[in-house]
Amino acid sequence: MTGLSPIDASRRRHPCLEPAPQDLFAHPSERAFARLLNLYNFAWTYEPVEFPLAWDEHGVPVRGFRPDFFLPDLKLFIELTVLEQRLVTKKNQKVRLFRELYPEVQLLVVYQRDFVALLEQHGLGTLDTFAA
Repeated sequence: MTGLSPIDASRRRHPCLEPAPQDLFAHPSERAFARLLNLYNFAWTYEPVEFPLAWDEHGVPVRGFRPDFFLPDLKLFIELTVLEQRLVTKKNQKVRLFRELYPEVQLLVVYQRDFVALLEQHGLGTLDTFAA
């Protein structure tokens, strides 16, 4: 890896490829989304990769982004966003930085209104059902 900056070298060491257990979701809405993926027979993994977004002076990642789902057949990451609007702005900044650093990686962000429409379309309830 000659000629690589410390950051580029760090990117090559990362992302962490240790998958999260399939039965542990950070939010109940992610479990509902996984059910939708299963309904349509999509192969998926939950939070399989963390992409570094910032590094310290030694090239060690100090900030990262771990998309919620990866669909290997489509080579697509999906980030489910059902947060309050004030928190969505911060997540959008993180997504923009991710896209700048990793333009070759496909990422679909599913926002609250789209997720609610999916829930309603499939008779899975409302967002309030999953907020608790």
